[in-house]
Amino acid sequence: MNCPVCKNEPMVVLELKGVEIDYCLKCKGIWLDKGELELLLEGLENSRDVLTSFDLDKKSKEKKRKCPICLKKMEKVLCGRDKKVLIDRCPKGDGLWFDGGELETIISMGVVDKNNKVLELFNDMFGVGWNKGGSF
Repeated sequence: MNCPVCKNEPMVVLELKGVEIDYCLKCKGIWLDKGELELLLEGLENSRDVLTSFDLDKKSKEKKRKCPICLKKMEKVLCGRDKKVLIDRCPKGDGLWFDGGELETIISMGVVDKNNKVLELFNDMFGVGWNKGGSF
């Protein structure tokens, strides 16, 4: 699968504990296929809140990217309750795109994981302290 930002740049698939993510080595973006965010959040008490916290942002002037699966232009959605992070979502439900640092920001805000289970998963995947340096 090619990166929706870098176009012809193939992403690498990383897997840990049954969760696969597609990761662009060039722009540090992350693609989560449909259901992968749910797998990351499995067993967390606030997972339903996270999954329903995406609000469509019709006013965004950020360029729309194409979904790496269906090639339809993705929607811009805001994630979070207090502080909002703009991410990309496939309109057909194929998955979510996080630009480099966006997933890190969401995790560090505690929006996704107040108990740090997801943070621990990503520390295992990318190395301890991945969220301290601004990118993976």
